[in-house]
Amino acid sequence: MGEITNFKGETTPSDRRSFVDAAVDALIARVGERVRKARELKGIPRRVLSEISGVSPRYLAQLEAGEGNISIGLLQRVATALDHRIEWLMGEEDPWTSDVLRMAEQFRAANLETRQRVIDLLNPIPASAMRARRICLIGLRGAGKSTLGAMAGATLGIPFVELNREIEEQSGMPINEVMALYGQEGYRKLEAQALSRVIATHDTMILAVAGGIVVEPDTYTTLLNHFHTIWLTASPEEHMDRVRAQGDTRPMAGNAEAMSQLKTILTNRLPLYERALARLDTSGKPLKTSLADLLTLIKERGFLD
Repeated sequence: MGEITNFKGETTPSDRRSFVDAAVDALIARVGERVRKARELKGIPRRVLSEISGVSPRYLAQLEAGEGNISIGLLQRVATALDHRIEWLMGEEDPWTSDVLRMAEQFRAANLETRQRVIDLLNPIPASAMRARRICLIGLRGAGKSTLGAMAGATLGIPFVELNREIEEQSGMPINEVMALYGQEGYRKLEAQALSRVIATHDTMILAVAGGIVVEPDTYTTLLNHFHTIWLTASPEEHMDRVRAQGDTRPMAGNAEAMSQLKTILTNRLPLYERALARLDTSGKPLKTSLADLLTLIKERGFLD
């Protein structure tokens, strides 16, 4: 057994270990409390957060109780699923009393006109100049981004690009292999790099991006700043039907609660998708009608002027 201090009253290694242990315990408790509070504020059941993040319900329960020594990788999954940066969960400053976070939440809750005025005030470069003649279609899988984007590009005589195809060219492998090899975090890094490359090489284009790009704050901010964004929406039922019609059964395979999960994702991402400059509902419309609506929206909003 070692003593805590020596005869001279100096701090011993045992002292320092105790201090470090206490700091680690405080961090784990702080992270757990913030995960729990963020989840409850967003109205996400722990089971749903588990399905979105890929972290087991048991692990999440331990984490929220301050008992889980969670790895950085798994914590990043939880942070992404909650639409928060990992630093937000770990920092010593209380995020719910932070002026920065409060302003961010107020910005998200503001209407489009107010948001744009704030962006214009903070950004010395006019938004119109940064966005050039670039258009980006966002939304969940099955909204029609790829189909309508390709048709609109052909009609307008401008390039159409799918960001996932750029990632495949960059990595030299299909997206499913990218995910298997690099995981979600690695995919997001490649996604950000591909977006930067597209911005650097195209002043005029239509881009289609994966539905989950909106949960990565830095990448999504870059997207909003450099593209005229259009949110393509459809009913949950149509999202599912369109994906299945493409031969992709992943959303349904072995999952009886797929529709419930889809609706939860739509609800949770709603504030993010609403940051787009425009919205186009394709529910119940023939493809030709949706295309005509998209072309009209682009013209009326002057996105290619």
